[in-house]
Amino acid sequence: MPVRRSILGIDGPQPLARSLRDAQYIADEGLATAAYLALALGKPLLLEGSPGVGKTEAAKAIASVLGRELVRLQCYEGIDSSAAMYEWNFPRQMLAIRQASSDYVNLYADEYLVARPMLLALQTPRDRVLLIDELDRCDHEFEAFLLEFLSDFSISIPERGTIRAVEPPVVIITSNRTRELHEALRRRCVYHWIGYPDPALEAEIVMMRSSVVARDTAHRVVAAVGRLRGEPLAKPPGVAETVEWAEAATILNEQGVPWPRAFARAIGVVLKDQDDLAYVAPRIDALIMGNAA
Repeated sequence: MPVRRSILGIDGPQPLARSLRDAQYIADEGLATAAYLALALGKPLLLEGSPGVGKTEAAKAIASVLGRELVRLQCYEGIDSSAAMYEWNFPRQMLAIRQASSDYVNLYADEYLVARPMLLALQTPRDRVLLIDELDRCDHEFEAFLLEFLSDFSISIPERGTIRAVEPPVVIITSNRTRELHEALRRRCVYHWIGYPDPALEAEIVMMRSSVVARDTAHRVVAAVGRLRGEPLAKPPGVAETVEWAEAATILNEQGVPWPRAFARAIGVVLKDQDDLAYVAPRIDALIMGNAA
């Protein structure tokens, strides 16, 4: 497998981390290294982590740095190959038959082929990044199909033949780890686990993503979110919720709601589960102020 030590002028993890920061994404050394090696080796990048830690945002930022379109395949239970690869536009084919002025109609011309994310990535690998999002939500049958796709980056269309990529496309796979992915698939990837950022980094992320949040507010929200994550919640808040909570509390404060009451009033922005809200309600002041027992 050819090794590309420089990808569009990015010749190492640190330059990639700087470029990602310019794209409004802060990557630590581990993520920057894994992403660079995946690009250099032409291997898929597998990102695992809890919901809301920034896996999908990382894929978007990498696509932005490469100057390529992000093609997203959102996985779900029951997804099949037609949703991932291609399908034929049956209504348009039937219309063509009815309107045909001759006995022969090529029903498998390009105009009837509906390309899905995997086929799009193969057709123009230098223009697109393929994101296979939340792979753990699909079944093992689809995972086996994906493994075959990653083995040679080709798709066979019975009516058209085999389509192969001129070079391996950039592929990023994410998983919330609700189940274990197959070991064979893991072996084909460069792996990185994305955890919650440390408080200083998370506060920096808040201020980068929102121009209305003051530094002191960012640090107070990050501290409160950290305490919430330490509680037995069904859905702990992710980084996106941290940013939204800081913005919501800032808006309420500007409208006259004093600190820290503004944080408590905006709790529905950071917690999205009724049981979590009921659990936190009697503890909200202590969790926000940091004097919980």
